[in-house]
Amino acid sequence: MRLDIVTPERQLISAEVSSVRIPGVDGDMTVMGAHAPTVTTLRPGIVSVSGGDAAGEFVVTGGFAEISSDGASILAERAVPKSEATREMLESMLADAKAAADIAEESAKAAARMRVNDVTELMKVIG
Repeated sequence: MRLDIVTPERQLISAEVSSVRIPGVDGDMTVMGAHAPTVTTLRPGIVSVSGGDAAGEFVVTGGFAEISSDGASILAERAVPKSEATREMLESMLADAKAAADIAEESAKAAARMRVNDVTELMKVIG
């Protein structure tokens, strides 16, 4: 299947892979060839790519994933290879998430707090 991971700054991957695990807002999902068409919102987490030259893990801060029977396109707010994720980057993400939670309207508070939790968990995984 074809996988593209892009951010506003650059394209990280455009390659043939066997599968990709995506941190969807409703839970992780694994995408393989011939997947049913789906669009999902991403939460901060790790995208795991298997097979091909692009195999590896990538830290994403959020965004969207569009999935078709031919592959997946991940449109991330920010994304870097896991090996390039720094403590400073994660602390900046956490500060941004906390600031957004502080000013969120009541109807959006639960989602904002969940983003803070997701970034906190991501920091534990990265170390």
